[in-house]
Amino acid sequence: MPVILQTTLLLVVANIFMTFAWYAHLRNLNDRAWYIAAFASWFIALIEYMFQVPANRIGYSALNISQLKILQEIITLSVFVPFSILYMEQPLKLDYLWAGCCLMGAVYFNFRS
Repeated sequence: MPVILQTTLLLVVANIFMTFAWYAHLRNLNDRAWYIAAFASWFIALIEYMFQVPANRIGYSALNISQLKILQEIITLSVFVPFSILYMEQPLKLDYLWAGCCLMGAVYFNFRS
């Protein structure tokens, strides 16, 4: 499997966990003390790091650090938008499209030769 595909798949999984660690407590643990949400988020983040660290190590063999970061940001937005709409029940905004366009510009400039 190509390095970029391995990196991308691992980062997608990592970002799913990361998004839940950062935001799901707002819906699921809103009635609990903040430190309970923090501990639950830390546990989820530990799982996220089990995917994120290997993804970055694998990816760094073929990509530079800037390319890795931009790839991660694209994946973050690609995971966050469906999460916010489907899980957090937020309305779809045109701003998501504009943010995606800005990130595509970043992809262009970071991956051009």
